[in-house]
Amino acid sequence: MTATRVLVLNSGSSSVKYQLLDMRDSSRLANGLVERIGEQSSRLKHTPLATGGDSREWTGPIADHDAALKAVAEELAKDGLGLDSPELAAIGHRVVHGGKHFTEPTVIDDAVLAEIERLIPVAPLHNPANLTGIRTATALRPDLPQVAVFDTAFHTTMPEAAARYAIDVETADAHRVRRYGFHGTSHAYVSRATAKLLGKAPEEVNVIVLHLGNGASASAVERGRCVDTSMGLTPLEGLVMGTRSGDTDPAVIFHLARVGEMSIDEIDTLLNKKSGLIGLCGDNDMREIRRRIDEGDERAKLAFDIYIHRLKKYIGAYYAVLGHVDAVAFTAGVGENAAAVREAAVAGLGSLGLAVDDELNAVRGDEPRLISPAGARVAVAVVPTDEELEIATQTYALVEKTN
Repeated sequence: MTATRVLVLNSGSSSVKYQLLDMRDSSRLANGLVERIGEQSSRLKHTPLATGGDSREWTGPIADHDAALKAVAEELAKDGLGLDSPELAAIGHRVVHGGKHFTEPTVIDDAVLAEIERLIPVAPLHNPANLTGIRTATALRPDLPQVAVFDTAFHTTMPEAAARYAIDVETADAHRVRRYGFHGTSHAYVSRATAKLLGKAPEEVNVIVLHLGNGASASAVERGRCVDTSMGLTPLEGLVMGTRSGDTDPAVIFHLARVGEMSIDEIDTLLNKKSGLIGLCGDNDMREIRRRIDEGDERAKLAFDIYIHRLKKYIGAYYAVLGHVDAVAFTAGVGENAAAVREAAVAGLGSLGLAVDDELNAVRGDEPRLISPAGARVAVAVVPTDEELEIATQTYALVEKTN
C-alpha cells in the first residue's frame, strides 16, 4: 500500500489547527482545531470530511500540546484515520520563521530543530509553539518523516536590494536584521493559482499578490519568484492590518519612549496589538467597519481610507518593481470577501490598466475568478488561498523525492 496521506499541523502558543489530506486527489479527509490549550476550558472541534459526518466538539482541560495531539489522534482514529495508519506518509508543520537559509521545505532533524530554535529571537511568538508541535508529533510517530514548511521560504528569492535595510551592514548581519517576509505559503499558492487562472505557467506571468486578513501583506512575484514583499524582519512592517500599524517612522518609537515615557514592551504592544484598524476606529472586522461607514461614522471611514491609501501605495510600488504586471490577486479573509476593499484599492488606477467590473466584483464564491472587465490590460482576480494544501503539497513532494 502506498502511503498518500499528509497531516498538516499549525501549532500556535495555545492552539493546534490540523488537516488530513489525501494527496492522490488533494481531498480533505478531516480537519479541526484545538484551542485554549493549558486551560480548564480547552476546546476541540473535529470535522470528519471523508465520511461526511457531523462535526464533533468537546470542552475540557487539555494540559499541553502533547495532550492536544493525542486528543487529535483519538478523534482521527474514530474515523479510521488514526496516526498509526500505514497510509500516513508524513506530517507537515507550518514554521513561521526559517531565516535566510531555509529556502524550501525541509525534513526535520536535530540540526533543523536547533536552527529553528536559534531563530526564536526574531519570532518569539511563533517559533517556540512551532517547535512544541514538531517535538510532540515526532514523539507520537518517530518513524514518520516530519517536514517543516517555512512562511519565509518563498521570500528568500528577494534580491539583496529588496531584502536589506539601509543600516550598518556589520550590525545588521550580527543580529540577523533583514527583511524576511511572511505569509509565504499563501503567496506561493496564490501566485501559481493566478497563473493557472490566466491559462499560463507561473514562469510566464508577473503577479502582485495581496493577502488581506487580520494580518496583511503584499508581494511582487516575477515569473514565479518573489522579488519583494511588504513584511520585513517581523510581520509588523507594511500594510495597515487588523491590530498592527504597518509602516511607521522608526522615530515614533524613540518619541514615545522619550516624550511618552513608554517602555519598549508597551510600545511593542501598542504597534502590534493596539494599532492598525483597531487603533484607528476600535474595530478590526472589516464587515463592522463597512457597516459603520454606511451609518455615517467618520472615524470608521478614516480608518478605511488609511487602509486603502496604504494598499494603493504598495500596488503602485510593486507595479514599478515589476515593470510589467499581468495580474493583481486578492486573497485571505478580507481580500476574498470584501468587494468594497477590492473596488477601492484599484479605483483611479485605470492608467495602469487596473479596474474591476462591478457585477463580477459583487459575486461571492469559493473558486478563483476574474473580476476585471473583459479585455482588461491587467487581470484583477480573487483567488481563495489554501495554505494547508500548499504545506501538504510541498511536504508530500519532498517525501516522494526523498524516497
